[in-house]
Amino acid sequence: MNWEQLLSLKRYGDTNKRLRKEQDETRLGFEVDYDRIIFSSEFRSLQDKTQVIPLSQTDFVHTRLTHSLEVSVVGRTLGRLAGKQLIEKYPHLQNIHGYQPNDFGAIVAAAALAHDIGNPPFGHSGEKAIGEFFKTGVGKTFQPELTEKEYQDLCDFEGNANGFKILTESRVGRQGGLRLSYSTLGAFIKYPKESLPKKPTTHIADKKYGFFQADKTAFEDVASELGLISRGMDAHISYSRHPLTFLVEAADDICYTIIDFEDGINLGLIQEEFALEYLINLVRDRIQTDKYHQLSTTQDRISYLRALAINTLINEAVSVFIENEEAILNDKFNMALLDKSKYDAQIKDIISISVKNVYQSKEVVEKEIMGYRVINTLLETYISAVNNAYNGSTSNYDTLILNTLSGHVNLHEDLIYKRLLNVCNYVASLSDSRAILIYKKIKGMAF
Repeated sequence: MNWEQLLSLKRYGDTNKRLRKEQDETRLGFEVDYDRIIFSSEFRSLQDKTQVIPLSQTDFVHTRLTHSLEVSVVGRTLGRLAGKQLIEKYPHLQNIHGYQPNDFGAIVAAAALAHDIGNPPFGHSGEKAIGEFFKTGVGKTFQPELTEKEYQDLCDFEGNANGFKILTESRVGRQGGLRLSYSTLGAFIKYPKESLPKKPTTHIADKKYGFFQADKTAFEDVASELGLISRGMDAHISYSRHPLTFLVEAADDICYTIIDFEDGINLGLIQEEFALEYLINLVRDRIQTDKYHQLSTTQDRISYLRALAINTLINEAVSVFIENEEAILNDKFNMALLDKSKYDAQIKDIISISVKNVYQSKEVVEKEIMGYRVINTLLETYISAVNNAYNGSTSNYDTLILNTLSGHVNLHEDLIYKRLLNVCNYVASLSDSRAILIYKKIKGMAF
């Protein structure tokens, strides 16, 4: 791969190239990507979607929205720092093509801002709930009507693939989705492969999948424009990552490692004294002892250590990225940047505590149980109504249900796979509160 092709300003849906030297510096194309994402309705819905603590009523626990904004900020810094060194290494990118270090930051920030845009309500349990509906629930009855890969798309419903659909799918009045640059779309795709085969290698890019069968043409268009390296075997679609994806991933890893830990402390799920020890181990050589001892509250002490920890991991991630940049360009680097970090042991210790005390806490588990019931009910109700409408056997109840879809699902789609996927996409678009409200209406519960 080469940076000239990877830094494509061409917008999805365009037919012509866009040159960096012709860009308006006050409205740079990569920055337009950020604006289009942040003003989209799909991004706004993240304000009421679970990050870790579902439906939390506190004012300091993160939602998907605040998490995404923070990841984008960290991503911008990662991209700028890496971009500065890349421009120094490849001066022709600036001298001939006009690229600037901040261009790298703008791409990573936009992709990081969108990284959770396809996630369903109730966090990762929402993805699992959709998958379980097709693996073991009513949805299993559709398996004979689907190809193996189509069925796998549904059984392993993936927020990353749903995000790619949101960013690229045309609809009336919005051709080419959000019409983002190919560079931002490439950096967004963490897992540039289809749903089968599952985890064919230990490469980090093979951990999950990044696009639905319905969107494979769009994906291959992006991969071709950017010059990604084909890794597919036996007609299975798989490509190398866009190099900047590693920085997007690092931004997410840094934020959820440190900030989910911070949320657990602020909620009282992790004892402060216990937590401080783990954070101090990560930033011991950077703490200003006098300043730290002046901080009188838990939140102030944690905030100070969190800022140091994030800055430490940013510098470390950039260092690992630059050291391995040529291997990344040749698809010879197969792990997350922080997995190769000198702080790997400290990071794993912090994540282990978060898993035990936060992710598996009673509050989280109870809300996830509720999420399973809500999503299962919505899928069963909507899929039945949509299929009955297609088959011409709509009941009065189905008609009422369909009225709530407000044109979000094409009732005349001939392919059962696309009808099922469209319902899943709609359910995934709902916020936590909206999903619960619709569930209560379907169940005839007081609200």
